[in-house]
Amino acid sequence: MYDLLIRNARIFDGTGAPSIQGDLAVKDGRIAAIGSNLGSAAETVDAGGMALMPGIIDGHTHLDAQLTWDAHADPSPALGVTTVVIGNCGFTLAPCRPQDRDLTLRNLTQVEGMSLTALRAGVNWQFSTFPEYLGFLEKRGVGPNVAAFVGHSSVRTYVMGDDASQRAATDAEILQMAQLIEEAMLAGAVGFSSTTAPQHNGENGIPMPSRLADMRELEALTGVLKDVRKGVFMVTRGDATPISSLEALAAKNGRPILISGFLHNPANPGKHARGLAELAAARSRGNKLVGEVTCCPLTMDFTAESAYMFEGFPAWKPAMAARGNALRALYDDSGFRASVKEDLEKLKGLRAFNSEWDKLLVVEVAKPSNADLEGRSIADIAREQGKHPLDALLDLALSEDLKTQFTAILLNSDPVEVAKILQDPENYVTLSDAGAHITFFCDAGFGLHLLGHWVRDQKAIALEEAVRKLTSQPADLFGIQDRGRLQPGMAADLLMFDPATVGRGKNTRVHDFPADAARLITPGFGVQGVWVNGVRIVDADGKLRRERTPGSVLREFAAV
Repeated sequence: MYDLLIRNARIFDGTGAPSIQGDLAVKDGRIAAIGSNLGSAAETVDAGGMALMPGIIDGHTHLDAQLTWDAHADPSPALGVTTVVIGNCGFTLAPCRPQDRDLTLRNLTQVEGMSLTALRAGVNWQFSTFPEYLGFLEKRGVGPNVAAFVGHSSVRTYVMGDDASQRAATDAEILQMAQLIEEAMLAGAVGFSSTTAPQHNGENGIPMPSRLADMRELEALTGVLKDVRKGVFMVTRGDATPISSLEALAAKNGRPILISGFLHNPANPGKHARGLAELAAARSRGNKLVGEVTCCPLTMDFTAESAYMFEGFPAWKPAMAARGNALRALYDDSGFRASVKEDLEKLKGLRAFNSEWDKLLVVEVAKPSNADLEGRSIADIAREQGKHPLDALLDLALSEDLKTQFTAILLNSDPVEVAKILQDPENYVTLSDAGAHITFFCDAGFGLHLLGHWVRDQKAIALEEAVRKLTSQPADLFGIQDRGRLQPGMAADLLMFDPATVGRGKNTRVHDFPADAARLITPGFGVQGVWVNGVRIVDADGKLRRERTPGSVLREFAAV
């Protein structure tokens, strides 16, 4: 007798092959059979013709901190995600010396938009080393499966302390870093992650440690992956690491490189296509460089207390260090405003925000007297007031003690161009950033958005191909051997959904993090059930079964 039998389902096996109508049986957390008339089971679910696919593998998350207090990584499982890859961009909690814990949390507050109060109240520091962190997660239990990168900034801080964000490393320090990465890889890390992106700054605008690494350091640290003959190098790329230099690393080490992120920028519309073409050329030469893309528009909710989207502009750096009255005085300073305006012109098309003030909207005002501004764009308000849009934004924010809620549509909003990105079979759809920027946006439902908006509504991609991009493609990229496909012997990570209604809803602000900190979440539509290792974790009504933690901390990866 099987443990679970799902009958009468439209089965998508994750490979891109045509779907079939049939039944799927589960025994001991594994898929036991697929077909018809499979026999009896302890639990039988009638799919009623609904779609059944492997669970979504979310390869770009920042759930490292949240998982220490929330084993389920809410809301990801209810959005169809059964495996999360954490530790992207070099931002990890481990390794971390006890004396560096608060520095690590303060940096995450800045670069990843997390609440410092929530982090201090919530992170359960029962670890220092990377192996101890994985062991802690295993002992505590996890809802979805978890694979973890070891992060460059954490390793650099562990070895160099405060100097990690100040200078290049010595040969001896690089050797120590390499030893930590080897320790992490042997303990079960999925790879090594880093960033060179200019918008990635820690507290007070100080660059995240990995941005101080030179190519000598990167070559040595990624070389560990060659030595252990496994693992993926993941990097969010800035100008300091052109694709040609990353290809040289791939050629030298023979390891895949995931590069984030290629989004359509209306102020520089050909940039993403040129970058993706460079990656394709590298692959044609035998060097596996894969671009991380997203199916979601990059939108950001914010207040002037923490305007992350401006932080890639050098002139904005003083605002990252200022707090309270000092920040208000800075915003009121004409010299500061002039410098930012100059950067906005000089760097148009090179940063997330491109002075598209018509796409920057007032969501909620703090004073009833300003209620007529809600729903209007800053461009419209600036025209009415005869001001530069930056002045209109800052003047409004100052008049409301920086409490005005804004939203900006930044990148990836052109449906024709985004469709082209998604239609390339080599591009990897990910970049949910789940666990980070939680007061700015929530893209944890990216997979449901791909299945609904881009498959059903836009007809830009076939359902079978969309399923492949969410399942077997990331499994193959990360070397996850027993997930991402519906085949006998594979782990029973399953998502059942209604193709007619699947999708994600609007962001909702809730106060359910430690210390009642706020975050944005999004509901999932059309989800009929989610199973992790054969155990149901999400019901047909979308409710998460919090009493269950059936996930595995993944430690074994193929040498892809």
